[in-house]
Amino acid sequence: MNSLTFLVNTLFDLYIMVVLLRVWLQWSRADFYNPFSQFIVKATQPVVAPLRRVVPSLGNLDMATVLFAYVLCTLKFIALQAVSGSGIIIDLSILYIALIAMVKAAGGLLFWVLILRAILSWVSQGQSPIEYVMIQLTEPLVAPVRRVIPSMGGIDLSVLIIFIALQFINILLGDIIGPLWRML
Repeated sequence: MNSLTFLVNTLFDLYIMVVLLRVWLQWSRADFYNPFSQFIVKATQPVVAPLRRVVPSLGNLDMATVLFAYVLCTLKFIALQAVSGSGIIIDLSILYIALIAMVKAAGGLLFWVLILRAILSWVSQGQSPIEYVMIQLTEPLVAPVRRVIPSMGGIDLSVLIIFIALQFINILLGDIIGPLWRML
C-alpha cells in the first residue's frame, strides 16, 4: 500500500503544482506565448475553460483555476483515504485539510521555481525560454530583497534570503497548525 500511496500522492502533487503554476502565470502576467507557459495552459485548459464560464476572476486572480486546485487537493485526500483502506470519510475537516494542503503546495511551488531559476541562471545564461518565465514569476519577490541586500562580489543572495524566509514560514506554520502541517 505504501507504493500506491506514494504514486497517488505524487501524481496529485505534480498536477496541483501545474494548476497553481497557471494561477501564478496569470497573476504575474507572464509571457503566455512561451513554450513552457503553453504547456501549463494546455495541461489545464480542459477543466479550467468550462469553469471560467461559471466562476469569475477577481482582478488578476483567476478564481476558476484556484477553485480547480482546491478541488484537486480535496480529491487527493479522498483518493489517499481510498488507497489506504481506512474507508472514505468526507466531512468538513477534509475541506480544511485541502485548504492547508493548497497553501503548502503553493509554498513548495515557490521553492522549486526559485531553485529552477537559480540553476538555470548558472547554466543557460539567459538563453532558455523556461528561464525567462521563471524570471517573470520570481522577479516581483526577488527585486525588493535585492534592493535591500545588493549582490556581493557578483553573487546574488536575494534567493537565499527568500529561502530562509520560506523555511521560517514553513516552521512557523508547523508550530501554529501542528502535526497536520508536517504530515502534508
